[in-house]
This record gives sequence, C-alpha cells and structure tokens, in this order.
Amino acid sequence: MRRRPPETIRFCHYLIPLWALTLSSSAGAQSEEPVFGLDGAASLDTFIETTRTLRAEFQQELWSSEGRLIETAAGTLWLKRPNRFLWNYREPFEQLVVGDGENLWIYDMELGQVTVSPLDDSIAATPAMLLSGDEAVREGFDVLESFTAEGIEWVRLAPKLNGTDFSNVLIGFRAGLLDSLELLDGLDQVTEIEFGEVEVNPEISNDSFRFSPPEDVDVIGQPAVATR
Repeated sequence: MRRRPPETIRFCHYLIPLWALTLSSSAGAQSEEPVFGLDGAASLDTFIETTRTLRAEFQQELWSSEGRLIETAAGTLWLKRPNRFLWNYREPFEQLVVGDGENLWIYDMELGQVTVSPLDDSIAATPAMLLSGDEAVREGFDVLESFTAEGIEWVRLAPKLNGTDFSNVLIGFRAGLLDSLELLDGLDQVTEIEFGEVEVNPEISNDSFRFSPPEDVDVIGQPAVATR
C-alpha cells in the first residue's frame, strides 16, 4: 500500500469502539508534494449527500508508531444510509462487524463470540458511522485540513466528542469515489484501508444488514431493540 510522509499522515485502528482488531508510519518517497487548501471536505460532503449505498473490496494494514507492519487484513464492505454497514473480514481470520440501524454486532468466528451494543452517540462519532450515517453525522467532526496528493483529495477530521478511541481520521477520494481511510489511535498506531472495486448506489436491501447470533456462540451485551 502507499506510504506517505509522517508529517502528512498519522492515524487509528478503531473504526468503532470495542473494535480493536483492527482500521505508522511512514517512510518512502512521494512523487507529488501535497497541495494544501483544496477542499477535500467538499468531496466528503458530496459523498455523504449522494452515496446512499456502497459496496467495495478493501485491504487493510495496521502500523506501529515506529512504522512496523503489525497486521494485514482484507474483506468486503457494504454500506447503506442511514446507519447500516457490514465489514466482512476474510483475512487473516473471519470476522463480521454489522450495523443494523439500531445495534452494532461484532462476530468473531474463531473465538465463537458475538458482542452487541446499541448504536449510541459514542459510536456515531466514529469513522464507520461517518461513512454510513446521515448528513447530521458530519456535524460530529471538525475539519483540520484538506489537501490533494497523488491525485487523491484528502480531508482530515477530528471527532468533537471527547473520549473516542481515535484522534484523527483521514479520508481520501479519487475522481469522486471513496479511495482510502487512515486512522490514528492514542498509541500513534495507524490503520490504513484502501478500497477497490467500488460500486456506488447498488441495490442493497435492509435484510443484508440483519444479524442473528448463531445458537452455539457466546453473546456479550444487549441490543437496544430487536433486529427488524
């Protein structure tokens, strides 16, 4: 995956609270110097306003604060506004992270364990909800900077809510399509996610985001409401 200069990027591995699997760095040359002042925030606003559903493949890397690669992962992402998402991790182990509109489900197949919690305000101020929430979710973030580098329009944001598990999120758009997501946590670990085969506004039913725990797994937590 691309490496960027440390003064440009340093971001987290928490897309949502309780999800510490895994979503620094950097060394290496960059062919194009960042151009600051371009409005990557406008690309984010357009994405939120016009992207009702999305399907994409993703590759993920987790980097230590010293720039050491800790973990790689890959899978498929589905989104549907408002507040529905499915991160299906295939590698290095199978895991589902599902937002059904009311609850957050995390199913670790290797451990045989499901964690569930309501989609409350703390989860609303996270990158996962920023990508899949309604227009109001954008109000939970401050824009720190916008710039263009290597043909990608970047916007860097910080959550307004105190106590989140990440301090910065950088979102990149190429030709209007979601391209990259980078997050910095409190330990200066960086998660880099690159998206490919992006489909915008495909037909995706709400049933795709329904989750029922298998009978033979441990369930930790209580859902806010029964999944519809």
